[in-house]
Parts: sequence; structure tokens; C-alpha cells
Amino acid sequence: MKPINTLGELKRNGIVVRSVRDEMRHNLMELLKSGERILPGIVGYDETVIPEIENAVLSGHHMVFLGERGQAKSRIIRGLTMLLDEEIPRVRSCEINCNPFDVICAPCRRRLAEKGDELEVEWIGREHRYGEKLATPDVSIADLIGEIDPIKVAEGRYLADEETIHYGLVPRTNRGVFAVNELPDLTEKVQVGLFNLMEEKDVQIKGYKIRLPLDVIIVASANPEDYTSRGRIITPLKDRFDVQIRTHYPRVVEHEIDIMEQESASLDDRSRTVVIPDFMKEVLGHLTFEARNSSEINQSSGVSVRISINNYESMVSNAEKRALRAGETDIVPRVSDLHAVLPSTCGKIEVEYVGEEKNEEELIERLLNRAILKTFDARLDINSLQSVIEYFNSGWGVEVSDEMRSEDYLEGIREIPGLQDAIRSLGDVDSPGFLASATELVLEGLHLHQKLNKEAAGGRITYGK
Repeated sequence: MKPINTLGELKRNGIVVRSVRDEMRHNLMELLKSGERILPGIVGYDETVIPEIENAVLSGHHMVFLGERGQAKSRIIRGLTMLLDEEIPRVRSCEINCNPFDVICAPCRRRLAEKGDELEVEWIGREHRYGEKLATPDVSIADLIGEIDPIKVAEGRYLADEETIHYGLVPRTNRGVFAVNELPDLTEKVQVGLFNLMEEKDVQIKGYKIRLPLDVIIVASANPEDYTSRGRIITPLKDRFDVQIRTHYPRVVEHEIDIMEQESASLDDRSRTVVIPDFMKEVLGHLTFEARNSSEINQSSGVSVRISINNYESMVSNAEKRALRAGETDIVPRVSDLHAVLPSTCGKIEVEYVGEEKNEEELIERLLNRAILKTFDARLDINSLQSVIEYFNSGWGVEVSDEMRSEDYLEGIREIPGLQDAIRSLGDVDSPGFLASATELVLEGLHLHQKLNKEAAGGRITYGK
């Protein structure tokens, strides 16, 4: 088709330009009719958050997302742009994306009066219709709304001339979606300016007041504790957000694992083939769940899913080092690799200090032991391991290490009665790497059930009686 480059061509071709609300509503309705879901890649919200977002979009509402860190708030907000049309027309070179059929800024009004149907238009994609600002106390009215441009004044324009204004981020996102992250961190003055823009559709810059009927959906995110704190956000602005949507952490370990696998660095980039037993993924998922339920960790700041993602990457990296040093063909994580998750967990939790000083690493090790025990109990029956326990009671011991070759475990597996059956219940895989990993889970689980003793010396661990 011949490109459409003027207002007259838009009219002749019957192009209809919708408001942002109508545009998003129409596109959502098409997705609902076809059975497609919005926000692909967002896990665990199908029955909670996503239905509320759909209602808000169908209603044309401004939204605020409340949740602790690491609950995909920013990702959800950015994903809303999928509901915008792929391309829309605007007046060519307009700073605030004026609709050719309804221009709102002074330069475009002047150009329309001069050119009429010959007014030039251009097409912009979704990526140019999303704006975002992290709220901090130093964010100003000039950043969000606009300021007098001294260069334009120096060129000879009067201060009363609307064309002296340099527009801020919100007007520049006209006909799109604008996000404010951590909304309560805006100063009261800026909150009032944002409220004015949302409610009254006017802008006041240096005492100069203009009507600016922006067509924009405002979406914000905030920590619930800050948002509900008196004085952190002005009541009129809070009232202007039509819906408040509460996000949450994954409610089942399976969702935590799905996110962990989806968001971690690609395993294809590793030096060897990566094979991660399901029970090792479950240990990491349970570790994060244990942290979220621990009274020793500050829950108001949250325990982000990034802990699971980073722990997953750290565990695989430790296993990769072993594979490289030992010349193994596969990268298979084991329980002895889990010490690598301590550094990737420590910096992401806030320990509650009540009285005595607490050691973060000791706390994480306790949580990790609980996670291993939960995984062990879910997959193995300790009563079926009596023959393994009796083998150790007769005086035998086994040594393991995160540096040992997987083949070194095979002899012990053959000698210890009942161990092969236990391993087979964890997965029908015959690779040395999987057998070594399963062996360590069985031995560590028996130790945590106080059936075996455990002694650590350097990087080596000895299980015995």
C-alpha cells in the first residue's frame, strides 16, 4: 500500500484514530475472543492479578500495583504495551504525539491552520508510546511535566508563549502508557502536579497555565507498606488511581521453579550440556519459600524471586567448574554444590536483628537444610532406606565432595544395599552425574533425619555412624 503521509490521506482512507483507553480495550477484547492470554511469561497470576488487570483495561482505569520487590510489577507494566496498536499516526515531529485529528499543542495548532489537510503525519510504534520514571525525592515538576526552555526565550519568544515550554516525560508519552515506579517517593509538590495533570488536564509551569488534555494511561507501582503509610502519598492522588492491584510471590513451588528456569541465563551458553535433576530445582524453590516464611527475615521488604534465579545460576556455575576440571561431559548439580548459593542469597535478604547479632550465612544454611529435608520427604520414604542405614551402622562411611568426579560415586552405589532402589525412585536416569547427585540427596536427607553423622573437612564431607 502507498504510505499515508498527510491528514487528508488519513481521511480519504477512512483511518480511525482511537483513544488509548479504547485502543487497549479493543485489543484486549480481541485477545479474549481468541483465547489468548495477556502478559505471556508472567507466571502464577492467572487466577489472581491478570483477571484484575483485564477488568481495569476494559474499564479504562489508571492502575497502581502494590507488592514487595521481585513480584514482576515493572515487567507487568511494561507488558501492557502489547495492548497498544502496532502503529498509530501522529503529527510529524510533534514532541507530544499529537493526534492529527485532534491536535492539542500550540505548534501543531498553528501548522494545522496553515496546511489543513496537507498537514504531514508519521507513524510511531508501541516502543515510542511507553514512558517510565523511577520516583526519587529529587524528581521535579520539570522532569514529569515540563519547564520553560531558556534557549527558546533567548531566541525571542515571550515567556507567555506556550511554545517556550520544554515538555516533560508525561506529555511526551501522550497517547501511550506512562509508569511511575515507587510512587510514594515523589515529593508532595510533584504528586500535586501529577494529580492536576490526571484530573484537571491542565499544566502550570512557572505560573503559566495551559490546558493540556493528554490521552495517557498512568500506571504506578509501590511497596504496600509505603503506599498505606500516612503522609507518604497525598489522598487526592491516591483517589485518582482507579484500581489498586495487589501482586504476590508464587504460591506453589512449581511456579517458583518455572520462573527460575524462565528468567535465568540461558543454559545453552554453558560449556557443557546442563542436566539439572528436578529434585535440585525443588531444593532451591523450597529455600526461597522457607526464607519467605522465616520470622528471622524482614518480610516487609520481601524475598524476591531473584534469589531463586540467582541461586539457580550459582549452583549451575559451581557444577560447571567441576565438569571443566574433571573433564566430564555433562554439568549436573549436586547437594555439595549448594554452598554456592550463600553469596547469591545473603545480599537479598534483610535479617531481623533483635538483641544478639545474627549470622546471615548460618541462617541461610538452616533454611537450606529445611529445604533439602522437604524435598527428601516429598520424594523418599525413610522407612524404605533401612538397609542403607544398617550399612552405615555396621561401621562403613562414604566421602563426597563438590570436586569429586561422578564416576567415583558408582562403586559406593553398587556396594550400599538399597541405595540403587532409592536413586531409581528419584529419576530413571543412568548418567553418572545424575547418580552422583541422587546419592548426595539420599545421604544428606538421612543425615538431616539424624540417621547418619556428617563431618566436613575442607571441601570434603564424610557420612557415617
